[in-house]
Amino acid sequence: MLTAILMAAAISTWRFDLAAQPTAPDRIAVQPSQTYQPNAYGFEPGGASDGYLFSVAVPEGVYRVTIRFGGAQAGRTTVKAEARRLMVRDVVTAPGAYQTRSFLVHVRGPALPPPPANAPGGTAVVLTPQELASRTWDDRLTLEFLDRPQVAAIDIEPVEAPVVYLAGDSTVTDQPSEPAASWGQMLPALLTPDVAVANYAQSGETLKSFLSELRLAKILTTLKAGDWLLIQFGHNDQKTQWPQTYADPETTYPAYLKVFIAEAKRRGAHPILVTSPERRNFRDGRIQDTLGAYAEAARRVAREEDVPLIDLNDASRRIYEALGPDQAARLFNDGGADHTHHDNAGAWLLAHAVAAQIAEKAPDLAAHVAPNFRRFTPDTPPMAETAIAPSLTASRERPRGD
Repeated sequence: MLTAILMAAAISTWRFDLAAQPTAPDRIAVQPSQTYQPNAYGFEPGGASDGYLFSVAVPEGVYRVTIRFGGAQAGRTTVKAEARRLMVRDVVTAPGAYQTRSFLVHVRGPALPPPPANAPGGTAVVLTPQELASRTWDDRLTLEFLDRPQVAAIDIEPVEAPVVYLAGDSTVTDQPSEPAASWGQMLPALLTPDVAVANYAQSGETLKSFLSELRLAKILTTLKAGDWLLIQFGHNDQKTQWPQTYADPETTYPAYLKVFIAEAKRRGAHPILVTSPERRNFRDGRIQDTLGAYAEAARRVAREEDVPLIDLNDASRRIYEALGPDQAARLFNDGGADHTHHDNAGAWLLAHAVAAQIAEKAPDLAAHVAPNFRRFTPDTPPMAETAIAPSLTASRERPRGD
């Protein structure tokens, strides 16, 4: 076993058989009892027949994950990566039958290249306690297999690939625990498997804090020509009770949006603005405006800077009003008690709305939207497609920000 662990740590491509014996000399047989070892691989604690996590120690980068689904029993497998990033949904296999799927996973840690002597800057992103405990910023690639998983083999190899970076707040981030979820962590499942999604959004963030905590600096260390940067802020920027990060919608908010846009353009990347989804506050069957000034500012900046705009503020209002007060609550965290943050169903619908608008408005990225998700009508939200296998981790803690 020690020899296998050392071999896995030393090579750049990992090929695992989750069966009793490897099917080829270059493959590693992983027994169910193999728990994760630092700098190696294995199953994370707490797994069961209806869900488990498998991790492999890897450096920062983009990895192609190829999974052979199937086994002796019938299976129905959903795969999430890192902190509940949805990759593949509902792969159904009959006994003795197999299917293969591939997707790209972006892996990162908080370290930054140290600034030169006497230069300002830092050596790491400033992380929250929640982030320090999450699977987003750790030293491994983690895969979560859910529902009735049947997994025969996993291949993981580093690749060069285009990346979609996300900068935003709690309505975009990879929420680490059920029942909260955000559209950014659903987006990978709506794109083609030749593009990676790097979700740098975090609960409670603003345009200003995203800069001061070196989150944008971290993105810029790997953002390259041809990549995309989706930018969505507003929920927390509008809080006058947060004086250090408040951004006025007429002045500072558009100015800071232009900083993000300029940094992306300078590197040959494609910036895309996203208006913030509205909060679920009904009056007489209509959604009340709490973010309209910020959405309008983003629209204005998109016109001035000639960049695509995903109008999620408008789409979210139409989705909620189409469903009505009672049904719209089914799209939100904490059984609807939370009026800002979504659950899996709400996050999926918003992600579908984003993907469809990408297909319509962002020509360079449109080809990477999976064919089934290039159309979306907010006035008739497809509730039938919103059932997503829940993750193993749950928490009653409300995401930061509101």
